[in-house]
Amino acid sequence: MEAIEFKAKIKNGFIRIPEKFKQRTGSNVKVIIISEQKVRQSDIIDKLLLNPIKLKGFSPFLREEIYERF
Repeated sequence: MEAIEFKAKIKNGFIRIPEKFKQRTGSNVKVIIISEQKVRQSDIIDKLLLNPIKLKGFSPFLREEIYERF
């Protein structure tokens, strides 16, 4: 196994292998992605608010149920 390191931008889910490395890669490769960009907690929350996870049988508390607990 040979390790090749380069920086690239992901475009439409694809990573372009630089020309100088194409001859050194086979048809099967192992890919490890180390992101240089940190994902902020608020980004995750914003994403979940826009695309909530749906769970079978789940119903959120009613306003009255929330205040009953205090």
